[in-house]
Amino acid sequence: MEVRSRLWLGGMISRHRDKELIRGLLLRVRCCGPLEKILLVTDGLSSYKSQALKIFREPIRTGKVGRPKLMLAAGVMVARVIKRYRRKRVLEVVREVVQGAQAAVISRVIGTQRSMVALINTAYIERLNATFRERLAPLARRTRAGVHKRCTLERGMWLVGTTYNFLWAHRTLGQSRTPAMAAGITDHRWSMEELLTYPVPPAELSKWRGRKPKWLLEVEHAA
Repeated sequence: MEVRSRLWLGGMISRHRDKELIRGLLLRVRCCGPLEKILLVTDGLSSYKSQALKIFREPIRTGKVGRPKLMLAAGVMVARVIKRYRRKRVLEVVREVVQGAQAAVISRVIGTQRSMVALINTAYIERLNATFRERLAPLARRTRAGVHKRCTLERGMWLVGTTYNFLWAHRTLGQSRTPAMAAGITDHRWSMEELLTYPVPPAELSKWRGRKPKWLLEVEHAA
């Protein structure tokens, strides 16, 4: 999630919350923008820290022969929130800066949060996860509404995510704006019909096989 606009950037679905899931998720985060702008706030799962420090690296080109050295990109900030429980009750919340200066992390947090106290927290993504579980029953814990195929669940996730971005007005954004409007992607609130009929070109237009439709030719011409 991009906190300032509340825009959902994407997600991953896996049977287990393991290193492979975290790696795939962080690779998608890396593709969403410049590395120096990333402020990653996670929970206490150790895989987030280890994978983030690997994936957010860039090659240092020196002109020498051989594989270039990889170093963490300048400006990347990583923080985490660790909750300590006793008898299913939160006793303590520990906020830890993993990468970057604490003052710089807090300054960036202040620049992204609107109404909440400027603290390192995971409240926004936790609320969004609750929204996904409410709208997509198989994602809820201890549910009888299972799915037989993983692709069905993934498509449901993307449908809920795009409706969240383009259709649902977010109360904290004001003036009945959606996250996509706040991010500058669109200038109006979409309808479900507009979302489902919007032509989406393939990731690589060169791989399109067969006769290209008119709308795809227009996209190529605009590009």
